[in-house]
Amino acid sequence: MDHEADAYRTDLMTITRFVLNEQSKYPESRGDFTILLSNIVLGCKFVCSAVNKAGLAKLIGLAGETNIQGEEQKKLDVLSNDVFVKALVSSGRTSVLVSEEDEEATFVESSKRGKYCVVFDPLDGSSNIDCGVSIGTIFGIYTMNHSDEPTTEDVLKPGSEMVAAGYCMYGSSCMLVLSTGTGVHGFTLDPSLGEFILTHPDIKIPKNGNIYSVNEGNAQNWDGPTTKYVEKCKFPKDGSPAKSLRYVGSMVADVHRTLLYGGIFLYPADKKSPNGKLRVLYEVFPMSFLMEQAGGQAFTGKKRALDLVPEKIHERSPIFLGSYDDVEEIKALYAMEETKN
Repeated sequence: MDHEADAYRTDLMTITRFVLNEQSKYPESRGDFTILLSNIVLGCKFVCSAVNKAGLAKLIGLAGETNIQGEEQKKLDVLSNDVFVKALVSSGRTSVLVSEEDEEATFVESSKRGKYCVVFDPLDGSSNIDCGVSIGTIFGIYTMNHSDEPTTEDVLKPGSEMVAAGYCMYGSSCMLVLSTGTGVHGFTLDPSLGEFILTHPDIKIPKNGNIYSVNEGNAQNWDGPTTKYVEKCKFPKDGSPAKSLRYVGSMVADVHRTLLYGGIFLYPADKKSPNGKLRVLYEVFPMSFLMEQAGGQAFTGKKRALDLVPEKIHERSPIFLGSYDDVEEIKALYAMEETKN
C-alpha cells in the first residue's frame, strides 16, 4: 500500500477551499463572491453530468426552437441555460444575467438581488454534442458599482472591468479553468468525490507556440493580414518549422489547448461576417481575460480585446488570442496594413 500517495490524496485543494483561501486575503470580504462561485460550480457539475448522459437520456437532438443567434437549439443548450439561470438567481448574489440563449438580459427580482452581473454561454460548441467532441460553459463576472435599479448598462462595460472569468470544459475529463484577476488556475472534477480539485495551479501560456487554430474553410473571405499570417504559419520564409494546424470548432476546446500548449487561436472578421462571429460579452471577454492573466495577449484586429466597449449584449467581434509573441506578429501585420491605407 502506498501510504505516501494516500497521504498526498488527503490534502486536496478543492475549488471551494481555494476560493476561501483567496477570500481570506481580503478582510473586508463578506463571502458573496464565494457563494456566487459555488453556485456556478454546482451548475457546471450538473451540466457535466447531463452531457455524460446525453445519449442515454435522449437529450441529444433539437429542441425545436431557434435561439437569438439563429442557431437551432439543442435540448442540452436549453437544459444548461435553465440550470445556470436558476443557480445564479438562487445564489442571491446577482442582479443582471446575460446568456447566449436569451435574447434579453435577465434582471433578478429585488428580493434576490446581489452586487454581481454574470455573462455566460451555457453550452458553447453545442453543435458538436452528437459526435462527442469537447464542449463547455464560458462565464464572466462584473461588479455593480451602484445601488440603483439594474440595467443592461451594468454589463456593457470593457472586459478589463471583469472581476473574474472562466470556463468549464466537458470532455475526456471535466475541467474548470478560473481567474479572479491573480493568475489562472485549473481544477479537474474528481467524479468519485464530486469535487473540483486543483490540478493546474498558476497556468502560464508559453511565450510562443507551434500551433495555429483557425477555420480555414473561410480562407477565401479573409482580409489581408489574416491571409498573410496563416500563409506564414504554413510556409515560413525564415527557415523556422511550419506551425501545425489544430481546429476543433468548439471554442472552449481550442482555447484550452492554446492555453496549455501555446500558439494562437484566430476567429477573424471576413466578408461573410464583417464584425466577426464570436460574441464579445460571453466568449471574447472571458477568454481574453484568461489569456492575459496567463501571460498571453488578445487582439481584435484593431485594439486590445479587453478595451472593447460593447453597445449591445450580443455584439460580435473578431478575435486573435494566444501566446504573446504569436499575437504580436498578427498585430504587426494589421499595423502594416493600416499604414498602407
